[in-house]
Amino acid sequence: MSAEPRINDRIRVPEVRLVGPSGEQVGIVPLAKALELAQEYDLDLVEVAATARPPVCKLMDYGKFKYESAMKAREARKNQAHTVIKEMKLRPKIDPHDYDTKKGHVVRFLKQGDKVKITIMFRGREQSRPELGYRLLQRLAEDVADLGFVESNPKQDGRNMIMVLGPHKKKTEAMAEAREAQAARKAERQALQPGRVQHSSADGGEEVLDADEADEAPEAPAAAAEEEAPAEASAEA
Repeated sequence: MSAEPRINDRIRVPEVRLVGPSGEQVGIVPLAKALELAQEYDLDLVEVAATARPPVCKLMDYGKFKYESAMKAREARKNQAHTVIKEMKLRPKIDPHDYDTKKGHVVRFLKQGDKVKITIMFRGREQSRPELGYRLLQRLAEDVADLGFVESNPKQDGRNMIMVLGPHKKKTEAMAEAREAQAARKAERQALQPGRVQHSSADGGEEVLDADEADEAPEAPAAAAEEEAPAEASAEA
């Protein structure tokens, strides 16, 4: 990992090639002059090309620059596509139900943008019938042709036969579609939730009711229009 660039007083050269805050070329200036300009603009003097002669420095807000760089790196890692190879093992005489189950897993992997390594395992006398495994692999490749393609043709590897399927969809595209689908499901769940209505309670507080409950909620008792009149004066003597 590269070290952070030298900034301000850490720069130890007599002169620098200065670049202004908007990218304009200021030219070769003494270091003291470059530091003076940095103070005038209330910015940092950052060495961006230390190996150049003289070194290239730029006027910028270094704290803001570091923050924006960190956010870009975080976003790049978030969208980074990792190549993953899943594996699915089958027997040459697999029954239809198990085949459909295994094929479902292969379909899911390909939709996620992952490669799938298909392994046919031969046992005993099955090793003398490699065409069974070959036909099974061809059948699987045809069944998922709309999602993937044969990246590595079937080949014998000891007692196994191996084929690799690659997805038509790139990993980054699959990740983006998955995020969009998740956001759509979340929006749909929020749309199905009943509205919330604030209702004043009798003691002056507030309670939150569902929209249906708000229509049936009794009104708070009205305050007395007038206070009770004061007691009458005592009888005249």
